[in-house]
Amino acid sequence: MAKIDVLILTARPAAGKSEVIDFLKTTPQKRRAALFGIGAFEEIDDFPYVWEAFENDAIWEKLGRPRQNTDERLYFRDDAIWDFFIHKLNIAYDKKLARDPRYHEKRTTIIEFARGGKNGISRALSHLSDAILDRAGILYVDVSYEESVRKNRRRFKPELADSILYHSLPDEKMERYYKVNDWKELSKGKPDGFIDVRGRRVPFAVLKNEPEVTDDPKKLGPALREALGRLRKRLDGAR
Repeated sequence: MAKIDVLILTARPAAGKSEVIDFLKTTPQKRRAALFGIGAFEEIDDFPYVWEAFENDAIWEKLGRPRQNTDERLYFRDDAIWDFFIHKLNIAYDKKLARDPRYHEKRTTIIEFARGGKNGISRALSHLSDAILDRAGILYVDVSYEESVRKNRRRFKPELADSILYHSLPDEKMERYYKVNDWKELSKGKPDGFIDVRGRRVPFAVLKNEPEVTDDPKKLGPALREALGRLRKRLDGAR
């Protein structure tokens, strides 16, 4: 089956995306390539850009200047910033290809983001570059909003708030930004298939994570292999 050149990994917050990546990192490369279609890989996550926006505004405030993108409660002033973060992902990916035109002969890129509300997954996909979409498959990690909130609370470690694995959101931000989710509408409730993004048929597959499988490698391995197997078949059909 097809090697995955670009994997778009998306879901609600705390759904299990970071655990999927951590599992792939700890799987030996030859086994990972054979079972999951992912050999050597690099990830691009938009969370560091989100956190940098908070840090930058804290610096501006210390300098006696107005905050640029967030208010005092760290809500974003303009929803367009979510599109801005996607374009930052595009630039990071473009840099990889510019440095090595044969990049995907050797590597997979995993692009990770969470979205919801007015700034849903459909909107995020619409801002991804042609270069990404032409090579991409989407893996959606499926949990309910209630499960997302539960896991978000569970992983909270205030001393590691800037880390990808342990960052967490207050309940009121979860409700504002992520309670509404457009994935079922986008996927038409199917476990795999194709999503139209700017005239491109982008393959997708769903990894069910409720009941939770990302908490145990013995459960996650088979579930991820099955989901990525469906995605790879769709990628084969699209090529």
